[in-house]
Amino acid sequence: MTTFVLVSGVFTGPHVWEDTASRLSAAGAGVRAVALSGLGGGRPSGDEDIDLETHIADVLGVVDSVAGQDGREIVLVGHDYGIHPVLAAADRRAESVARVVYLDSGLPQDGVPALAAVADQGLREEVRQLAQDGARGALPPPARDSWHLWGSTTGVPDAALDRLTALASPQPLGTLLQPMDLTGAAASVPMAGVLCTGGGASIAMVQARVDFGEPALQALADPRVTFFELPTGHWPMLSDPAALTAVLLRAAVGEGHRLTPAGATPPEPFLLDVPGLPRERIGSVDLYLPPSARGPRPALVFVHGGPVPREARPTPRDWPVLTGYARYAADNGVVGVTLDHRLHDITDYEVAADDVAAAVERVRADPRVDADRIALWFFSGSGPLTADWMEGPPPWLRCLAADYPVMAPLPSWGRLAGRFHPADAVAHAGSLPLVLVRAGLESDGIAATVEQFLAAARACGADVEVVDVPNGHHSFETADRTDESREAVRRAVGAVLRHLTA
Repeated sequence: MTTFVLVSGVFTGPHVWEDTASRLSAAGAGVRAVALSGLGGGRPSGDEDIDLETHIADVLGVVDSVAGQDGREIVLVGHDYGIHPVLAAADRRAESVARVVYLDSGLPQDGVPALAAVADQGLREEVRQLAQDGARGALPPPARDSWHLWGSTTGVPDAALDRLTALASPQPLGTLLQPMDLTGAAASVPMAGVLCTGGGASIAMVQARVDFGEPALQALADPRVTFFELPTGHWPMLSDPAALTAVLLRAAVGEGHRLTPAGATPPEPFLLDVPGLPRERIGSVDLYLPPSARGPRPALVFVHGGPVPREARPTPRDWPVLTGYARYAADNGVVGVTLDHRLHDITDYEVAADDVAAAVERVRADPRVDADRIALWFFSGSGPLTADWMEGPPPWLRCLAADYPVMAPLPSWGRLAGRFHPADAVAHAGSLPLVLVRAGLESDGIAATVEQFLAAARACGADVEVVDVPNGHHSFETADRTDESREAVRRAVGAVLRHLTA
């Protein structure tokens, strides 16, 4: 028999699991919802001695009480912050734990505190400042309208959000600041990841990061690791407990999607036939020149998405999708450009914006480029960078395009500097033509940002042409090598070239 040990996240306690726990019990499973000290059990939240070790001990106490019962398979489920005491408990009782389920949570690393997993930079700074000021005790819980800073509230009924707020407890600072202490034993325990797409997460994105070669994620391609998606926000136990229950039962028996190891399959070529035009590398910029260029030619600059790990090889400007677009542009008579920028984390948008601006000026300064006819094309996570160019478009910028872009901060990112909010910037785009390629099967979180942007664009009368790929996923050029995808690429490039060469 399986016993699920459920551990909730910041500010919350066993009450969030009530509906899920009753459904698991009805399915014949055992359930224990852990009351972490200060968060529904044990010492009060103001106790300054409560830290991560305290919560690890809370989980270990439940694990040890269940492990003594014959025939019980223990599945530890950690939501949000709860994955930290869960993983540490699994590390210390690896022989007793059958599986660990990461419920819309990060991947804790040895020596790293839970605070590092808090996406919102402002919240991280608030906790650090409290610690620097010598404050002891706890972080106050969020107000009702601020829960979204800790994760998407998509799908949570108003009554459930009211109750979540009413029952929230202050989070002891020591639980966020004390580094994890892992021996590595937990690596032997099978795991499952449950991703909530309302916050922008998806299996495809995790696979992409594995493919990038990010060292910390390579273990996720182990066949003992499986993944699930839930089309809801960060609190599925409140927004869709029935679906969460079904997923947990499947995870417990090893079902789910398995990732492909990095390098297991060679990268697919560009989905259109393009000539093998040579590149010319100048610093962080690659130029693909038209084969029969006469005089300065317009340039189309392709800006890769992200975040992309620093260790990713090849770097983005050598990815087949980007080199394919650049060669296709060159074959159509304009200079195709790819570049590398330093969007390695969601905190890097400012430095990435500087990199893109510098690359564009380098391109414009090239004597083979018509400096007065430039177009920019952004992909995926580089979408927030479009705001700079819409806020005050220079006269030489003839068109701005975006493929399956993130057009507002995803809920899992927390707050992003106002400079990088395209939905606000589009009101200042004036007559700048915009081309947006929309994937019909986009993840819920990203799709919501696109709709937010388009609503703002309609409200201000911006010049936006939408190219739809109804059956396309994020990164449809590689995910969906279909005639529909090919036609979308041709149509989008054609639209940009019309504005660029007019």
